[in-house]
Amino acid sequence: MSRIGKRPILIPANVDVNVEGGRVRVKGPKGVLERPLHPKITVTLDGNTLRVTANDQSREARSVHGLFGALVTNMVEGVTKGFQKGLDIVGVGYRAEMKGRTAVFSLGHSHPIHFDLPDGIDAAVEKSKIVLSGIDKELLGVTAAKIRGLRSPEPYKGKGIKYVEEVIRRKAGKAGAK
Repeated sequence: MSRIGKRPILIPANVDVNVEGGRVRVKGPKGVLERPLHPKITVTLDGNTLRVTANDQSREARSVHGLFGALVTNMVEGVTKGFQKGLDIVGVGYRAEMKGRTAVFSLGHSHPIHFDLPDGIDAAVEKSKIVLSGIDKELLGVTAAKIRGLRSPEPYKGKGIKYVEEVIRRKAGKAGAK
């Protein structure tokens, strides 16, 4: 059994959890999240704790046990605190700005790139930093990865969009001809 899946999930007082029809619905002060459950996983609500259990000991049930424990924990944390992810824009002339729900990037291409933010994700841009925030951790990570993919950091000068905590391994480049 998964150690993450066996861990009970404590529910704060201001969060409402509903488990029915193969779906988990978590409602809190920041919003509502809903997720379908895997058929081999059962979620039970006992007072203010949630328990995720595998229905059998098959390989498939054991492989998704910890996953759904982590997903439900992230749902509870998301509707109470929310999540943030930071991106840095590195490069001369590289910049971003917000126009409503659309981020406009100038990344050295011949044209600006317009990126529409999905519902539930907010962005704040200041100089060369982008801070994405939202209650759905999975959607937040996918959105950050798509933005990073617009201009991935390159190893020679380090130009591009990178995560705040990411370290770019640099290469030496040409040594010079003699």
